[in-house]
Amino acid sequence: MTPPPPAAPAAAAPAAAPPARVAVARPAPSPEMIAQLGLGRGARARRIAWRVAKYLALALVALAVARQIQRARQPAPPPTYVTAEVTRGELRVTVAATGRVQAATTVDVGAEVSGRIVALPVDDNARVTRGQVLAVIDPEQLQAAVTQQQAQVAAAQASVRQARATLDEARQSARRTTELAGQALASTQTVESSAAAAARAAAAYDVAVANARLAAAGLTSARSKLDKATIRSPIDGIVLDRLVEPGQTVTAGFATPVLFTIAEDLARMTLKVDIDEADVGRVRDGNPATFTVDAYLGRAFPSKVVRLSNQPTISQSVVTYEAQLEVDNHELLLRPGMTATATITTDVRPDVVLVPDAALRFTPPGATAPPIAAGAGRVWLAPVRGADGALGKPAAVVVELGASDGTRTEVKGGGLAPGAAVLVDTKAGT
Repeated sequence: MTPPPPAAPAAAAPAAAPPARVAVARPAPSPEMIAQLGLGRGARARRIAWRVAKYLALALVALAVARQIQRARQPAPPPTYVTAEVTRGELRVTVAATGRVQAATTVDVGAEVSGRIVALPVDDNARVTRGQVLAVIDPEQLQAAVTQQQAQVAAAQASVRQARATLDEARQSARRTTELAGQALASTQTVESSAAAAARAAAAYDVAVANARLAAAGLTSARSKLDKATIRSPIDGIVLDRLVEPGQTVTAGFATPVLFTIAEDLARMTLKVDIDEADVGRVRDGNPATFTVDAYLGRAFPSKVVRLSNQPTISQSVVTYEAQLEVDNHELLLRPGMTATATITTDVRPDVVLVPDAALRFTPPGATAPPIAAGAGRVWLAPVRGADGALGKPAAVVVELGASDGTRTEVKGGGLAPGAAVLVDTKAGT
């Protein structure tokens, strides 16, 4: 029996349709919100401009780095040398020093006695002669002291006469006693007493004479003090400074008060300068010199070294020696106390070959040369161009060194000729 055919499947139910979307109206953003979020056209423009500027800056940095790399790979240009000419002429070796102009002879006049100034007939810049009265101190007390000493001298002289009379009497008495003793009319004791009295009279006479001499010395001292109350000029000259006024009281104690400063002759003056210990070995008596003062700019006054002191002056570990220069001031232009700058000529070398000191100190970049002996130096001749137009290298020349004035140095040897160009410096090529 045949089974029945399978039943047909039931038809599927139709799918449910999705729900339809409902459009919801949204409110438009406010202008403040757009500006805050940077959504406007101005904000976009700024962002674009900032990006362009950033890329442009990066491009410029890259270009600069590329140019630096290119320059580093290129060979450096040759240096440009600065040259100076070798000359022939006179070399003067000098030593510079400073000091002050002073009068050749200056005397400080003081007072040896105390008292009040009652007369003052001279003033500053007055010309005086030897013995001329400069000042008078009140002589009243000094005159009284002289009178007192005169009385003491008179009393001492009277004592001498009295002692002389007593001595004569004692001697006569002693002689008579001796004669009587010879006639056995006087005892030995009487003779001895008479001799002792004569000896005492002689001693009293000597004391009186000594007192008379002491009184005379006191009178001399009193008269000397009275004379010193009148102060006189000890030299012929000019009064540089008067330090007292009329009516002023001066006191002569342990230190004599200075009343006047007198210069003997301002036509002859001296300049005292301090020579550094590094230069003192070159300075000698008789070296010519010139000096300048601020009062007369551009004028050099001639002078000469007359004395170099052996006594050092040490100030803050700096050692100097005083040199005295002779100055002719017949025009009376210079005044005591002026500050002067002196140039002392210690050596003169005529007709010598001279090179700048800078040439002796200079060495071309990259150049090497063997060491040189003491007393020698090395200069470099400027490079010259060959027949092919190429610039050569500097050539070293060893020379023997002579004297130097601090700017130029004398050189000896046949390697340098006047007119040759030597190197003194270099500057980078362009």
